[in-house]
Amino acid sequence: MQNFANKITLVKNSRGVYDLDTSKGCYSGMLNNTKGCYCDCYAARYSRKYGYVFNNTVLRHFENEKHKEKIIRQINKIDMPFIRLGVTGDPSENWKHTIKICNEISIVNKTIVIITKHWHLLTLSQLKDLSKLNIIINTSVSALDNELILNHRISQYNTLKNYCKSVIRIISCDFNTKNKLGRKLSYVQSKLFENENVLDTALRVYNKNEYVLSGLINIEQIKFLGKKCNFSMYNKNTYIGECSKCLEMCGMN
Repeated sequence: MQNFANKITLVKNSRGVYDLDTSKGCYSGMLNNTKGCYCDCYAARYSRKYGYVFNNTVLRHFENEKHKEKIIRQINKIDMPFIRLGVTGDPSENWKHTIKICNEISIVNKTIVIITKHWHLLTLSQLKDLSKLNIIINTSVSALDNELILNHRISQYNTLKNYCKSVIRIISCDFNTKNKLGRKLSYVQSKLFENENVLDTALRVYNKNEYVLSGLINIEQIKFLGKKCNFSMYNKNTYIGECSKCLEMCGMN
């Protein structure tokens, strides 16, 4: 197994979204569970598949001015209105570094979307720096989060409203309401959806996920990018296709 390279790159993934991760790997997300968040982090799973260490966060940098200018040209030419930070690593692992990279590419003609679980707090100074940039922050939450973590993330989502477009990105599940805990978490989830600027992201899991085996969530097989995958669909109309055809565009619309 090897660590991710520290050279920053612009990559188009299978769903058609472009990522410019400021870090790869997720130390904080893997700290208490070797399978990652919700016992089934797909970024961790695919990183291991291709031989990369996911429980170590590697910061990504521009090699020099020429490299930075090349990336900026690439971003300006892409066929999507935004780039995404936080695909295979969480930008909150080092906010100082993330904001530095955002500042360095701030002349691009695209919106920067940051997806984060807020493992680390933004300082007041960093919040003010973000307010000067064309940024949308998606705060990733789930009813599966414990109460302390969930309250922390909701607090950050509300704080960010004063500094940028703040979106709450709910990783939703079809909870089994015949299960006592499932009923409770279903209620928690319904309250999450009462927030403004909400995105719904259905949980994708293996059929041997512990929440599936315990009967906490229901799953169904759905065709996803040409393959059959297991999803726990709270809302059967939630979009799970290519990003270019998505109406919400990670909170832009």
